[in-house]
Amino acid sequence: MKTLVHLVLGLFVLKAAVAVPSRHARQVELDTYDSASYDIDLENLNLETQDIYDYGDILTIDEPQIEIGTLAPLVDSYLAPTASLEEAEELLQGRPFSASATSASATSGIPEDSGDSGISGVSADIEPDRGPTCLLCTCLGGSVYCDDLRLESVPPLPKETTHFYARYNRIKKINKSDFAQMNKLKKIDVTGNQILAIDEDALFGLPALEELVLRENNVAQLPALPTSMVLIDASHNRLGSRGIQNEAFKDMHNLMYLYLTDNNIAHIPVPLPDSLRSLHLQNNNIQMMHEDTFCNMKDFNYIRNALEDIRLDANPINLSKTPQAYVCLPRVPIGNLV
Repeated sequence: MKTLVHLVLGLFVLKAAVAVPSRHARQVELDTYDSASYDIDLENLNLETQDIYDYGDILTIDEPQIEIGTLAPLVDSYLAPTASLEEAEELLQGRPFSASATSASATSGIPEDSGDSGISGVSADIEPDRGPTCLLCTCLGGSVYCDDLRLESVPPLPKETTHFYARYNRIKKINKSDFAQMNKLKKIDVTGNQILAIDEDALFGLPALEELVLRENNVAQLPALPTSMVLIDASHNRLGSRGIQNEAFKDMHNLMYLYLTDNNIAHIPVPLPDSLRSLHLQNNNIQMMHEDTFCNMKDFNYIRNALEDIRLDANPINLSKTPQAYVCLPRVPIGNLV
């Protein structure tokens, strides 16, 4: 019985050994499968050889990929370089403008007829009638900005100028020729200069002038101004008791703001137009006021509704002594009431 069992087990082991392939046979089988799998005919593929090379150039595994949105935006506009202060001053002293404009255009690399210009004060291609001032100052539309440029006189302005700013320079005088035939000029601001005098006819002939700012100068005589004025600011000057002409503001029916602070003025410059809203006369030498300074004593129904801001503080005047002078006003002036 034992012999029969051993024989059966032996046959089973022999059958299992025969069924398992040898290591060499398995290696041969794998080699045959690999060669058959990778034996590819490139001619039968749909992709062309050039396409393979192109995609290989783009999809390089070792090179880092750039994410969308990490690149700097492209700049479409060109800002022309500004001329130096010395170059611009040379232009204003008589150097031909056409040569300067050509030089500026060549330096910036922009053709003369390209029409591109910077907004920082200097255009690479300036219109001939703009003049060299726009190489020194900033010209934006009808506005010319010449602030803090050490100017000693008003530069020649384009005829189309509507607003002129020359604050904090060294201008000592305004001549009649400075604003001649400037029929569109609406505002002049020369704050913080050294202006001692203004020619009598320098501003009177400007039909569109509405705002004049002369703050922080040494003006001793306010010139004649057109009746179109809306704002006059001559604070911090030396007008004194004779620096304002008689009835200087009478016919200015559009005048709304009159600022004459710190001028050693001894009286209120009457008559004042009904359009006036704000009158600043603080820090002067005004000692008295009449009852008809602001009101019409012949018409007790007269009310000056517009004049809501009157500054008389820091003057040697007692406002409580003339109470009838304020009955037509919406508000009592600011000043000493004791």
